[in-house]
This record gives sequence, C-alpha cells and structure tokens, in this order.
Amino acid sequence: MRVSSKMEYSDFLKNLQISTNKVQKTMNQLSSLKEVNKASDNPLLVAKILDLNVSISQNKTYGQTISDSTLWSQTQDSALDNVSTLMLNIRNLIESSANSGTATPAVYNANRKEISQSISGIVDALNTNYDGRYIFGGTKTQEPPFAVVTDEGEAVSLEYRGNVDNLQREISDGVNLDLATDGSRLMHADGSSGIDKDSKSELTEFFSGLIDTLKSGDPDRKLSSEYLSGIDKFTENFTDYRSKVGSIENRLSSASARNKSEKNTLAETLSNKQDVDVAEKYMEYQNQMIAYRSTLAMGTKVMQTSILDYLR
Repeated sequence: MRVSSKMEYSDFLKNLQISTNKVQKTMNQLSSLKEVNKASDNPLLVAKILDLNVSISQNKTYGQTISDSTLWSQTQDSALDNVSTLMLNIRNLIESSANSGTATPAVYNANRKEISQSISGIVDALNTNYDGRYIFGGTKTQEPPFAVVTDEGEAVSLEYRGNVDNLQREISDGVNLDLATDGSRLMHADGSSGIDKDSKSELTEFFSGLIDTLKSGDPDRKLSSEYLSGIDKFTENFTDYRSKVGSIENRLSSASARNKSEKNTLAETLSNKQDVDVAEKYMEYQNQMIAYRSTLAMGTKVMQTSILDYLR
C-alpha cells in the first residue's frame, strides 16, 4: 500500500496532539498537585474523591458535636461539684442544730439563715449555663430551670421549671447520645424523673419543712432523724447524677478518639487518591517532553519533504 504525504501529515498531527495533551495534563497535575482537576479527567476517581470530601465534612461536624457535648458535661460536673459542697454544708448545719447540748434559738436562727443562703447557692449552681444554654432544664435551654421559693424575702426552698427530656446528640453515623439534662431527677431522692404539677417535689418539700422546723425550734427533734437522713439521701442522688454525667463524659472521650482516628484515615485516603507524587510525576513529565520533542523533530523532517525528494 502506498503511503501518501497526506497520511504522513495526518499521523504526525495526531501523534503531536496526543503528546501535547499528555504534557499539558501532567503540567496541570504538577501545578495543582492534584491527580484530577476536572470530572472528565477520571470520572470514577472524581466520584470517589467527592464521597471522601463528604465523609470528611461529616466527620468534622461530628467532631464539633463531640467537643461541644464534652464541654457541656464538664460544665455540669463543675456545677454538681458546687452543689455537693453546699449540700454538705447544709448537712453540717442540720447536725449542729440537732445537737441538743448546743442548740439554742439563736443557733437555730443563724443556721436557718445560712441554710437559706445555701439553697440560693444551689439554685445558682443548677442554673449554670453553657454557651447561653441552661444545662439542667431538659430541652428547655433558654430559660432558667430552677427558681428560689421565698417567704418574706428569705429563700426557703427551690422548684424545677424545666421539662423531663434529655438533649440528644448524634456523635457518629447512626449513633446518638443523650446528655443528662433532665433536672427533675435532682428533685427526687430516688433519682426518678417527673414533675407533678399538683404537688411539690420531694426536694421542695424537704427544704420547706427544714426551714419551718428550724423556725419552730425543732420541738419534735425531726432534725436528728428525718432531716439528717433526708439530706443524706438527696446528697447521694446528686452524687449518682454526677456519676452519670461522668460516664457520659468518658463515652464522649472515647468517641472523640475514634473521630480523630477516622479523620486521619479519611485524610490519608483522600491524599492517596487526590494528591500527586511530585517526584514520580516530574519524571513522567520529563519522559513525555522527550517524546514530545522527538515527535516535533520527526515532524520537521516529514514537513520538509518535497516533490524533488521523490524525483531523485
């Protein structure tokens, strides 16, 4: 078969275009340090890279949720620590008032006033907020969940105004965690949840009765029996609630470690699929340039061929 000059020119131009495209693609990869720069470069690889970017974005969101939840739990732990200190102080005052050898009307009065201040302190601690959200009000995070009950300007008890729901947080794909935000559990000695709107809660009744007993001078000696054992039960409930908060914090710590590990794995996988090996890509570029220059050189000889070459 006779090879015409037109066929030679066509083959030359086709090969030159192929070499040029390869060089251009490699130059783009070296300048961007990315394996692909548009979907048409490698549709399947681009799809995988997009999926990885979505996973990385979700991982980041979960990480922020875990961090926020951890700080929330730490704030709760700190508030409950303050409450435990105040409850211990109230117990000491009850014990002091129950001592028949030293208890006098003046002692009852002084201890009652100090217990009143401690009740206000407990309300302040339980109304602690994190990032503008109250931490013990259930899902009602915009209003103070606890209020002081007063009598003639003196704090005599406290009441709960939040709801009985816990805040739920999604800490990974399909994994939800309930934060301990149901403050009604602190109002019952057994840690049960619920609000009876027709009657006062156990803790409300306890403090009200305690203040009334101190005002009357404890004629029935309730301090040494009913109220001393009662304060121990409520204190134990606060401790149990704090333990629950601690277990949630531990779970969040483990979730944070897994989230960071997943983040590193996703970043490494994305890098393997998306980033170029500069040294390897530069060697590839050098080889392509050699092929490109060779094509140009051969093309120059082909293009210089004239009718005289065939008449010799």
